[in-house]
Amino acid sequence: MKLPGGPRKIWFPAKTYGWGWGPPVCWQGWAVVFVYIAAACVGAMVILSDPRRAYWYFLYMLALTAALIAVSWWKGEKPGWRWGEKTADSRESGADYSRKR
Repeated sequence: MKLPGGPRKIWFPAKTYGWGWGPPVCWQGWAVVFVYIAAACVGAMVILSDPRRAYWYFLYMLALTAALIAVSWWKGEKPGWRWGEKTADSRESGADYSRKR
């Protein structure tokens, strides 16, 4: 049983570079990705059996992707822009990786 104040288990870690989440780190995250891909394939077979329903497939995929983003947001690390981590070599060389404009 998980205590309310305890650490939460992350399914989707933040990417090292850029914004968003990287590949899953536990089986629950992989299950979510598998269900997303399976639902996209089944939806394509069912909805696109009639080419005139392509618009409905687009809406279906939009809703499915919104659900994937919601789960990633809920069970992943806080998203935000990341520019990688400074390594010991870059600190020794005096390289500056900060974003200046």
